[in-house]
Amino acid sequence: MSKKPVLLDENGKRKFGIRDKLAYAAGDLGCNLSFGLKGTVQTFWLVYMMMETGLFSLLLLAVQAWDAINDPLIGSLIDGDKRKYKMGKYKTYIFIGALGLLVGGAAVFLPFPKADVIVKAILFIIGYIIWDAAYTMANVPYGTMLNIVTEDAGERAQLSVYRSIGGAVGGMIPGIILPMLIWNKVTYDPANPTWFLDKIEIPEGAESQFAPENFLKNPVTGELYKEGDKVLSPLTGSQIEVLQGEKVFWAALIMGVLAFVFFMLMIKNITIRGNEYAQLNQESGEKVNLFKSFGTFMKNRPAVGCTIAAMGMFLGMQSATTANTIMFATHFGQASLSGLVMMVGFLPMFIFMPFATKLVKKYGKKEVASIGSIAGLIGGAILCVFPLCPKNFQLIVYMIGLVFFGLGMGFYNCVSWAMMGDAIDYQEWKFGKREESVVYALHSFFRKLAQGVGPAAVIAIMGTSLIGYDSALGTIGQSAETAANLCWLVAGLYMFSAICQFVGVAIIYNIDKKTLAKMTDDLATRRAAEAQIEE
Repeated sequence: MSKKPVLLDENGKRKFGIRDKLAYAAGDLGCNLSFGLKGTVQTFWLVYMMMETGLFSLLLLAVQAWDAINDPLIGSLIDGDKRKYKMGKYKTYIFIGALGLLVGGAAVFLPFPKADVIVKAILFIIGYIIWDAAYTMANVPYGTMLNIVTEDAGERAQLSVYRSIGGAVGGMIPGIILPMLIWNKVTYDPANPTWFLDKIEIPEGAESQFAPENFLKNPVTGELYKEGDKVLSPLTGSQIEVLQGEKVFWAALIMGVLAFVFFMLMIKNITIRGNEYAQLNQESGEKVNLFKSFGTFMKNRPAVGCTIAAMGMFLGMQSATTANTIMFATHFGQASLSGLVMMVGFLPMFIFMPFATKLVKKYGKKEVASIGSIAGLIGGAILCVFPLCPKNFQLIVYMIGLVFFGLGMGFYNCVSWAMMGDAIDYQEWKFGKREESVVYALHSFFRKLAQGVGPAAVIAIMGTSLIGYDSALGTIGQSAETAANLCWLVAGLYMFSAICQFVGVAIIYNIDKKTLAKMTDDLATRRAAEAQIEE
């Protein structure tokens, strides 16, 4: 049977098609297999390593400050690299980053809960920096690559949708499956009935509260436990769950291997049709001025809009991950199923994805994302109601709110990277200079800043009297009041995220369907004129 002939475009490159879209999806699947562990990092260090909330929030800020600076530095490094690589510039950098993720993801989960606090701090900083450097090396050129795989706006939108699919699948594996593997529901064992108390550090003066005899009978019925019975917390009445931190290390290592495989699938199957070395207008010999580029970026209204929406997502939704997991452990006694419940938020995105390209073509990216942001606001409002409901109905109301919130995020996520690609074109259209990697990296800078400030702020708030979380007690010894306070914290974070998304895409982002058509025509005319001059 003869092979089907490969169709080529006018430049002799393989025509854009499903192979490129699947390959690009594989790239973000690989990225998010690693990135999806971010929330687990915070839970691991708070619950298993019992890092004090104030210290841990400061350490998070420190590593994320470097993380944020690291992105534009690597972006400008890639932009300024003129060397010719066998695989191409972007693919080579992605390959190096993927290799680093093989071990970098596991390095931040080294399980030594009994180590001295200084040793813990050093382990966290070194492990996180290694992991983050590898992730940035892979992710910055991967995101930039969208604009040179194809110059067609519709095909870029398709790539953005497939990226969202790959990212969602990649995020679901660590986000949904991992909690089922690493959380152990405690059942009564007569041979060692209170073994889980060894997992916490009981503060002075609270010995009677955590006396072993308090954990030998059901606090609801008052009856003594029998072998195999669920052990409930005498403080909250919820089932006790223990985080198995040693399993997190091996899971992260396996995910690093899987991420490498998916990166290789992308590298082997995607075709770059544009010029990787054209972004810097290198005929002028001008070098990248990072400070000047930053000033120009801040004048790029659509880039700022995309960035505010993304920052809101991380400051709200992503920052809620740790508080959400601990809320499920302390309030609902269902930390192992917290990821499965979170999947409810992903479902609307998967429902929307088959129609995304048609809707974008008919109405425009900004228009579709703006409608989604309204659904997100409705979801945020419902989530702010769930702590007021009777406990028997709280989880149902929470999931309904999550569906609407997920619908809003699904609309935005499906077109967000295509919107950012248009913002890069806008930079060239308005300011005459493309700077793809720098613009993308500055966008990533603010995303990473939000990823650092958000979780650090949330963890610091958790440790205050406002919430009352005590990291020395893990999830086993938190009070009912603390568990209830965590519900309000999670609800507020989701609402904040929805507001930022609405402001970013519906108000600030200004490339509607009509503006995009004019910008595309103007850039095509300008490039054609430049090509004639060169000839």
